[in-house]
Amino acid sequence: MLLSDVVEASRNARETSSRKNKINSFAGLLKLTAPDELAQVVAWLSGELPQGRIGTGWRTLTTMEVPPATAARLTVAEVDDAFTALAEVSGTGSTARRRDLLTALFVAATPAEHDFLLRLLTGEMRQGALTAIVAEAVAAAFDVPIAAVRRAHMLSGRLPVTALAARSGGVEALAAFRLEVGRPIQPMLASPGASLEEALGEFDGEASVEVKMDGARIQVHRDGDEVRIFTRTLRDITGSVPELVSLARRLDCVSVVLDGETLALNDSGRPRPFQETMSRFGAATAQELLLHPYFFDCLHLDGVDLLDAPLRERRAALARVAPGLSIPALVAPDAETAAEYFDGALAAGHEGIMVKDLDAPYAAGRRGRSWLKIKPTHTLDLVVLGAEWGYGRRTGYLSNLHLGARDPEGGDPIMVGKTFKGLTDALLQWQTAEFPRHERSRDGNTVYLFPELVVEIALDGVQTSPRYDGGVALRFARVVRYRPDKEPADADTIDTVRALLPPQK
Repeated sequence: MLLSDVVEASRNARETSSRKNKINSFAGLLKLTAPDELAQVVAWLSGELPQGRIGTGWRTLTTMEVPPATAARLTVAEVDDAFTALAEVSGTGSTARRRDLLTALFVAATPAEHDFLLRLLTGEMRQGALTAIVAEAVAAAFDVPIAAVRRAHMLSGRLPVTALAARSGGVEALAAFRLEVGRPIQPMLASPGASLEEALGEFDGEASVEVKMDGARIQVHRDGDEVRIFTRTLRDITGSVPELVSLARRLDCVSVVLDGETLALNDSGRPRPFQETMSRFGAATAQELLLHPYFFDCLHLDGVDLLDAPLRERRAALARVAPGLSIPALVAPDAETAAEYFDGALAAGHEGIMVKDLDAPYAAGRRGRSWLKIKPTHTLDLVVLGAEWGYGRRTGYLSNLHLGARDPEGGDPIMVGKTFKGLTDALLQWQTAEFPRHERSRDGNTVYLFPELVVEIALDGVQTSPRYDGGVALRFARVVRYRPDKEPADADTIDTVRALLPPQK
């Protein structure tokens, strides 16, 4: 199969707002995909690489200038081979070797293929599809129930593996997947909750209220003395976290699968910044920064799978096997007690709280609202530096905003992030009409503006980032409203943005 076939399906998905049309476009492609190419195509449509990290930095990719090919000739196999070669590069001269491989790949790509590869390698697919839509396309392509695909995906941990099973063996092959100690499963995720009061009301008070830590998600598997530890993305980090391995071996059980968070703490016991915790995942040894686990779910214990058990039973199993390592939970608290708990969690330096349905089973993804995260909202007034033309239903509109904070020294605004979230149809229309009046320059996909417009942005926090000149980036930013009552001189400064970083030692 040619890469251009995959690119065309991706383009069709971006240019339609119809979920059904997206599914049909992908399903048609998957039906035509050869068995030995199916895993790669499913992964790419999901915005992922089968090889995982391949060492291609955002800055390297976006500064490459190579002449495009005039005709589509790249095959899926050739591109996959190039990604594998990139993933295997290491040692002296690796930077030059990696650039040579990327140049050879991009020279053979047409402009459309170049755009697809760039978005795939930088994690910017944004085709309104990704895993949820691709899972439905797998079900449609191979005539199997979507529920069977979702459960097999959760248990296998990989949608490409699930797709191969659906193609080769249908429903029976999908049903054969079981929780296997030592093989990671897709984690259950939370949806945002509007408020603590509403979240408690949604579950009629039958809820578990737990601290939401700003740590790194971990899944711990133990079978006898064999321990393996995985990240949220199912990456095996066992070798870099020996203290967690040792701790798991001391648990009073034969086999167990635990879901939780791990944090690095400072000397006072408060959590260190998220990036410091994540830095351990790439280390070869524990070094001086020790990780502390905090578990909130038990998915298997001594031969018994608990995925389909209600949370109240899974919490009971967790209390038996890891009583000193589980996140304390309030079970069915009243509103006043839960509010005090929320205040205490924030005072201790945590992100907020989780409110979970005590009767819900464990299910991967953001389907439904069994887990709700409640966090305080920060807002900033920032300067609009530019906007990118949208995809899909936003084609023809200026959508993704480039956001800058004011330089207190009087220099140009300092970029701190991008967002396309929170934009209503009315705002999209207004932006597209208004922004050209402030245009400074443009390239193929972006209109850059003079720093004249101020927008109010809600965000969940700030993290350190080398991607932007200010060294920080907004987390989960979304547009609240424009502020015509404010001048750029009234915008928040880069110092204000940096002040939202988690406290450091």
